Amino acid sequence: MKSLIYANGDHMPAFGLGTWKSAPGEVKKAIIEAIKLGYRHIDCAAIYQNENEVGEGLRECIKDGIVTREDLRITSKLWNNAHKKEDVRPAIEKTLSDLKLSYIDLYLVHWPVAFRKDITFPVNTEEYLSLGEVTLEETWSAMQKLQKEALTKHIGVSNFSITKLQRLVDLGNQKPEMNQIELHPYLQQQELIDFCKNNGIHVTAYSPLGSIDRPESMKKDGEPAPLENKTIKRIAAVHEASPAQILIAWALQRGISVIPKSTNPKRLKENFEAQKIVLSESEMAQIAALDEHTRIIDGSFFTAPEKGYTKEMLWE
Repeated sequence: MKSLIYANGDHMPAFGLGTWKSAPGEVKKAIIEAIKLGYRHIDCAAIYQNENEVGEGLRECIKDGIVTREDLRITSKLWNNAHKKEDVRPAIEKTLSDLKLSYIDLYLVHWPVAFRKDITFPVNTEEYLSLGEVTLEETWSAMQKLQKEALTKHIGVSNFSITKLQRLVDLGNQKPEMNQIELHPYLQQQELIDFCKNNGIHVTAYSPLGSIDRPESMKKDGEPAPLENKTIKRIAAVHEASPAQILIAWALQRGISVIPKSTNPKRLKENFEAQKIVLSESEMAQIAALDEHTRIIDGSFFTAPEKGYTKEMLWE
């Protein structure tokens, strides 16, 4: 199993299980099945609204002796309504309570977007806080405090552009240790990956299979479907593999972490076995040629120009 190594020598399996969109009543079973298969890296977030059930699965696996807590690498994320310094610790404490854990292995700022404390998803401009009202630096300072207090072993961000990452790097203290971003053959983001690697920041790919089961409100006509791509299907046939397995193997060979989501036992096993696939240089080049710089999760649901939030600002 490939691992990413943090500056202090800690290891994190590059392959993990995503839990976004895993429905209540299904996710506990998926966690238990995944851990039995050998998964050790589980990606969570408060906004997924299933951390309590994820925690039940983790607790059961630990209680039954399938794994120890030390075997696991658990990621969670700070939601947009807890960016003020006084709200960051209560947010991770709620996550820890839900997950039945005493610490998180990796805690990420979920988006460079801030809401009022009482808002889960804003419906008007007034429910946002601008990045002048609560700065990225304020939130990042509070994240560093969580790390110093051992509530999380590592800290990072998600959906951060080079410009926003540079702001945190320039602070000169603890740099983000991870940037979790959308990555698949239609959105390869090589420049951002190179920036991260040059600055000692690991990268995790979310929606690596195209996130076809995301809410209809987040879909657009004519958007790309990596699982249906002819090149991916042709390479899959050569390896006697599924298109999903090829997409996972491709991400891992780029030296990044990948967290495909599934609650289906058969697909959980297939995804796990994708780690054995080795793509040739030619196959990697064929997939590299598919890049269209096209986002599936484009951030349009966080648009409030009066507060400084536009799609252009988000990804600049």
